[in-house]
Amino acid sequence: MAGTGKAHLRPEGDVLIRVEDLVVEFPAGRGRTVKAVSGISFDIVKGETLGLVGESGCGKSTTGRALIQLPSPTSGSVRHGFVELTELSDEAMRRRRTDIQMIFQDPISSLNPRRTVGEIVAEPLRVWGPKGAAEQKALVDRILDAVGIDPDLARDKRPHEFSGGQCQRISIARSLVVDPELLICDEPVSALDVSVQAQILNLLEDLKAEYGLTLVFIAHDLAVVKNVSDRVAVMYLGKLCEVAGPDELYANAAHPYTALLLGSIPEPDPSAAVDEDLVDDGELPSPINPPSGCRFRTRCPQASELCADEEPQMREVLPGHHVACHHPLVAVAGQ
Repeated sequence: MAGTGKAHLRPEGDVLIRVEDLVVEFPAGRGRTVKAVSGISFDIVKGETLGLVGESGCGKSTTGRALIQLPSPTSGSVRHGFVELTELSDEAMRRRRTDIQMIFQDPISSLNPRRTVGEIVAEPLRVWGPKGAAEQKALVDRILDAVGIDPDLARDKRPHEFSGGQCQRISIARSLVVDPELLICDEPVSALDVSVQAQILNLLEDLKAEYGLTLVFIAHDLAVVKNVSDRVAVMYLGKLCEVAGPDELYANAAHPYTALLLGSIPEPDPSAAVDEDLVDDGELPSPINPPSGCRFRTRCPQASELCADEEPQMREVLPGHHVACHHPLVAVAGQ
């Protein structure tokens, strides 16, 4: 069940990004408002990968974009180290984005079709330096080689001459060329073939180790997230449901929605029995008019009157495992 609270936040010592009470809303015409993200809190420790998962429309991509203030949140706090990003001027935030880069979902449309690969990857350097042509070329060649693209073959070609997987590698190179601390990956493999997905995921893991990156990995596929994440946060309709390590989340899903997501992962076995208890016939409610109390209650088999009257708060059910649910699927620690 989706709720609020900060019980899952860690001490600030090693935290690179700390988000508190993040709200992002958009006007929808006729006085209506889309409540895309509604008061979520989370943190990211330097060097870890946070997996942010949920079905389409839950607000995970909007959350990722809000970290780099595109768009600026309606309210809430986003701190990078000890710097409050929501209070920075446009120019100061523009400079700060060299430390926080983003890879977008569609690798082809995110690249300028009129420019060559060399120009695309070098563009950030023309703004932030180094300014020397020879230095830029050497750096671009090194980064392209690091992502598995031959710079001599690719430098003068345009994006349409490459496959989707190769374009995603070029997008990653463009992000890394400014040496960021945090890389936000917005469904970077969802548009790619399964075999190419594995290549890109392995590449991200290698680059994380080589460049000391911290990652936010946004996806709707829990199977993919499990393999790349150190911590997983599950979102539903603009709220956080559950936060835990990937192995713990898979072994002991405490939230009915997380259990539904895990149960929807297809098994490569035609004879495997379907768990009828996990079949969900409900539809995602509108973010313009979300349900009262717990936002998942209209689809939840555990729902009660309490769920309609009171929004659940994040609480620890197992060490390092937090859930926002009045009726968690595992026993609450200490109770």
